[in-house]
Amino acid sequence: MYKRILCVCVFCLTLTASLFTGCSGGTDETVSSNHTDKRRTTTSDCLVPAASGTETYGNDIVSIDTSNKSDGYIMISYTGSVEKVKLQITAPDNTVYSYNLRLGNYETFPLSGGDGTYLISVLENVNDTMYAMSFSQEITVTLSDEFRPFLYPNQYVWFTPDSQAVALGKEISENSSNDLDYVEQIYRYVIEHITYDDDLAANVQSGYLPNVDKTLSSGTGICFDYASLMASLLRSQGIPTKLVVGYSGDAYHAWISVYLKEIGWVNDIIKFDGKNWSLMDPTLAANNSNSSVGKYIGDGSNYIVKYSY
Repeated sequence: MYKRILCVCVFCLTLTASLFTGCSGGTDETVSSNHTDKRRTTTSDCLVPAASGTETYGNDIVSIDTSNKSDGYIMISYTGSVEKVKLQITAPDNTVYSYNLRLGNYETFPLSGGDGTYLISVLENVNDTMYAMSFSQEITVTLSDEFRPFLYPNQYVWFTPDSQAVALGKEISENSSNDLDYVEQIYRYVIEHITYDDDLAANVQSGYLPNVDKTLSSGTGICFDYASLMASLLRSQGIPTKLVVGYSGDAYHAWISVYLKEIGWVNDIIKFDGKNWSLMDPTLAANNSNSSVGKYIGDGSNYIVKYSY
């Protein structure tokens, strides 16, 4: 196969870079939600991605399964011999999402740019920051539901039905009065039970991926681990959740946005400003008639999204 040599900047996880800086604790802006005897409906089964094999592309070393693209994800397997391999997913708005591919099993990647044409490219490292195109394919996507990409697990937010995080989500949900209360409780749980790992942050390598169950078991993690764990707890309980990296004013930071049925998308409900995690006052989020909530809910003018996972 003719290989076009491309100069690709080694992508050190834009998300990871923004989350490696200190986050030893949250600047807690919350007040207690109004707890009642009413309980939210706990989701018993989380979504599981599958390489169904009904629509595939690839060559002898790359397999791209797009069978479930309408659910907002694709699955890719690389079986070549090159150690450093990149995946680039160019969304319909030309935003380029870059990932590291690992050898062997299928991995799941989101189609978070909505409906339209995506370009899927797999590149093998040639030398330093030089990569060669190994395979590329355009696909056309029509989502069955706009929320699906933000409910399934993916490489950055990975969980399975057997995950400790899924079991924990069920336990917390059973003691939550509604979705907003659940968001507050998972935030508090993570902030209170996970300690920032300074040693890991100082020595973390490019391509680091969180492991939510390891984070829970060790009780430690870097900010990428915090964000992935929170998103996993929310998604596994059927709450559409975006792990977002972008700008708020001039500040580059990360935040978690959730979709609440009574309100819609609540941007920045959990955020990381480069130093601390914080939670929006849940009463503010709940009261969408309050004029002050406009800075969080509505046109999104305070937020410039760079990547959504």
